[in-house]
Amino acid sequence: MTSRIRKLWSNPSTMRIIGIVVVALFAAGLISCATLTRVVVVPPQIPGATFVGSENCSQCHENITRDFKTASHARLHASGPNSTEIGCESCHGPGSVHSESGGARQTIVNPKKDPEACFACHLDKRGEFHLASHHPVLEGKMGCGDCHNVHKGDAILGGAFSLASERETCGKCHIAQHGPFVFEHEAIREGCTICHNAHGTVNAKLLTQRNQNLCIRCHFQQQAPGGQLLIGGRDHRQFVSKGTCWTAGCHEAVHGSQIGSLLRY
Repeated sequence: MTSRIRKLWSNPSTMRIIGIVVVALFAAGLISCATLTRVVVVPPQIPGATFVGSENCSQCHENITRDFKTASHARLHASGPNSTEIGCESCHGPGSVHSESGGARQTIVNPKKDPEACFACHLDKRGEFHLASHHPVLEGKMGCGDCHNVHKGDAILGGAFSLASERETCGKCHIAQHGPFVFEHEAIREGCTICHNAHGTVNAKLLTQRNQNLCIRCHFQQQAPGGQLLIGGRDHRQFVSKGTCWTAGCHEAVHGSQIGSLLRY
């Protein structure tokens, strides 16, 4: 075995391949580091306006600026001698015209109505909102602020350990899916995003998987003698080949049921 390894290492072709891989990994590391340390965020532009600073904003919006230090966005900052902390104008644009006009709404960027201000940093979300199934943010029917706290506390409502809050957030619009139910699908206790991508997916209904693969991530399946496919102690061979678990008169009440624990009605 030792001689075989020595022979492999002495092969010029092998060494060339190893060298190429090492160089590629090193280059990828440099690119990654450059990406992490040289990100530039350009604030929205407003014709004729100049930057006045967050202190100016606090004269009218004291309740917002006071609590902003608790917000997720407040912890973002650029490094370097010319850096500035993230402030109001980073997302709303320069505020001189807004201040001089006495707070006219059209003189400032409103990310709740214009998601482009959010997409300046969250580029991946712009792409997700262009997928086949998505929340109607680009259509102007809702905004990022409907689901996210941008000025106070955690930006992701229901994030981390606040799964109940995530359910409440979605339940503001999806009332029928919120419940309460006599027989609740245990999955929703883990939060809506256990099955859905809230921004957008290629699958219908914002689902992360398009077929029964979504369900069998949690519902253990067992191969039994005779070709049986046991899920919940019952042979599902003839059902899983038809597509999804929530169609064809099966488990249609995927969020919960008032009638049966099998979530069929």
